[in-house]
Amino acid sequence: MKIDLHTHAKLSKASDFSKHYYEEMIREALDNGLDALALTEHFNTRHFDEVYRQLDSMFPYNGEYYDAGGLKIFPGMEVDIRETGHILLIGRKEVILEIRRRLDGYTEKGAFIPFDDLMDLAEAFPLLKIGAHPFRESTPLHHLTRSQLSRLDAFDLNAKDMYQYGSEANQDQVQRFAAELGKPVTAGSDTHQCLQFGSVYNELQMPCESADELKSAIMQGAFQLHVSDSLPIKVKASVMLKKLMKEIIRLQSPSAVI
Repeated sequence: MKIDLHTHAKLSKASDFSKHYYEEMIREALDNGLDALALTEHFNTRHFDEVYRQLDSMFPYNGEYYDAGGLKIFPGMEVDIRETGHILLIGRKEVILEIRRRLDGYTEKGAFIPFDDLMDLAEAFPLLKIGAHPFRESTPLHHLTRSQLSRLDAFDLNAKDMYQYGSEANQDQVQRFAAELGKPVTAGSDTHQCLQFGSVYNELQMPCESADELKSAIMQGAFQLHVSDSLPIKVKASVMLKKLMKEIIRLQSPSAVI
């Protein structure tokens, strides 16, 4: 099973969810050979709950994932922490929505939840917990203590960072960091725009029907990372198209929030 573990449904946190836009995302994910993805939308995105209400109207949900024309969409979200950094949480929809509800008072910069409090909350539920882009200059994780980092299940090899900092250099850095902590490394495109799908993905040795099975396979190391030779052009094209789309929206509707 080929799965991307860090994806977004919207062009930006400030924009509204668009069914048409996300349907295009799904088609591109399928065209790139993916069997599944984790939808890790930002927890403080505009109208977070609306994303899942819209998904409920678009695709059947079996209690573990949405079936989008054969593509499994596992619910999740990306959470900012007070110390600086992002954590990916992946699990059943009702769990993700409940944790998001409990984060209502932590959505603004300067008031994000402390890492330890987030882990206390997340560990009360069956979730896959991934440290996102641990060496990104703006939102690193490597500054946290070893005991804190050990509470995570894995670390994110991020396509955007590989493009920005150099594919091999960033991969080596993340792999060494995770190995020192005895943790696996998972791949995530971090895409907000469909062209980035396929830049990186994880190939599991068996299909997974739940987030719990997904976590088990990752913790057992029963998967391989794949990095596309086309990663630089995929990410560059995605970044350029995202900027162009934002500008088109701004010109069409100067008052639009994007």
